[in-house]
Amino acid sequence: MRRLIRLVSALLMLLVVAAGIVAMRYQQFVGREVNLPDDRLVTIVKGQTARDILRQLLDQQSETYLYIRLFTRLHPELSHLRAGTYELQSGMTVTQAMQHLSAGQEKLFSITLVEGLRWQDWRTQIQQNPLLSWRDFDETAVIEANQLAGDSLEGWLLPDTYHVPMHTSAKALVEQALKAMTTYLEHAWAQRDANLPLATPYEALILASIIEKETAVAAERPEIAGVFVNRLRSGMRLQTDPTVIYGMGDAFDGNIRRADLRTLTPYNTYMIKGLPPTPIAMPSAEAINAALHPADTEAVYFVARGDGTHQFSVTLSEHQAAVRKYQLKQE
Repeated sequence: MRRLIRLVSALLMLLVVAAGIVAMRYQQFVGREVNLPDDRLVTIVKGQTARDILRQLLDQQSETYLYIRLFTRLHPELSHLRAGTYELQSGMTVTQAMQHLSAGQEKLFSITLVEGLRWQDWRTQIQQNPLLSWRDFDETAVIEANQLAGDSLEGWLLPDTYHVPMHTSAKALVEQALKAMTTYLEHAWAQRDANLPLATPYEALILASIIEKETAVAAERPEIAGVFVNRLRSGMRLQTDPTVIYGMGDAFDGNIRRADLRTLTPYNTYMIKGLPPTPIAMPSAEAINAALHPADTEAVYFVARGDGTHQFSVTLSEHQAAVRKYQLKQE
C-alpha cells in the first residue's frame, strides 16, 4: 500500500512538473514573435482555420502544434477569422497577431481616380488594378439602378483617393465614387448661384467637365466658368476644343485640324449651340463649384498664354489681339 501511495505521489509530482513545464512553454509561445514576410501582409482565404494561420505565422514549426491547439481551445474568441488581407506589425506576438486578425480590420489600399480623365481611362485603370475584381461588373445595371442621366458613367464618379480592401469588386468601388459624386452634386446644386443658364444638376456636371478640361490652374476655374455662362446666356456657341476632341474619340491623334472643327458631332461646340449631351470627363469638386459659382465677368473669350494660364477678353478685337500675341507670337 505504501508503495502504491509513493508511486501515485511520484506520478502526481511528475504531472505537476510536466504541467508546470507546459504552462511555462505556453507562456513563451503566446509571447513569441510571429514570423512575418517582408510586406507584413497575411491573407486569409475562405476555409482557413485559426490553427492553419498560426502554423503559417510560426513557419510550420512542428514543436508548436500542441501549443497551437491549446491556444485555440483557451481563446475561442480569437479563432473566428474572416477571409481577407491583413497587415501585421513587426514584433507582434502570437496573441497580438491573433487579436488583430480576429478583429476583422482588413488592410485598406489606396486607389486614386484623377480628375479630368474620361470614364474610358478610369475603366482601363480599374480593370488593370490587381487589387480589384472586375468580374461581373455591369455598367448598364449600375446606370439603371441609380437612374442616372446619360448612357455611360461619364462624369458621374467623384475624383478622389479611395481606400478599399484587396479584391474589392469594381462595382463596389464605382458605387462608392458614384455615391460621393451624387451626394456632393446634390448639395452643391442646392447652394448654386441664382439665374444660372443650367436647368438640371446634370447640366452643371456637363459644364463642370468642360471647365475641368479647359484649365489646370485651379484659380482660373471660376473665370473660365464665367466665360461659358456668359456664352450660354447670350446664345453664343461654346467653341471649346476639349468637347471636339471628346467627340472625335479614337480618331484624335493629338492635333485638332480645321476639318475637325467643321465635322459635326454631338460634341462639336463650334457647330452646335449649348452644352454637349454628356460630360466629357470626370470633373472635380472644385470644377463643380466653379460651374455653380462662376466669376462675375464680362469676358466671353479666352486664349491660352502658353504657360498654363489664359488671357480673358471682353471684345472680339481684344481676343484677336490676344491670339496674335500668345498663339501666333505676333506683337
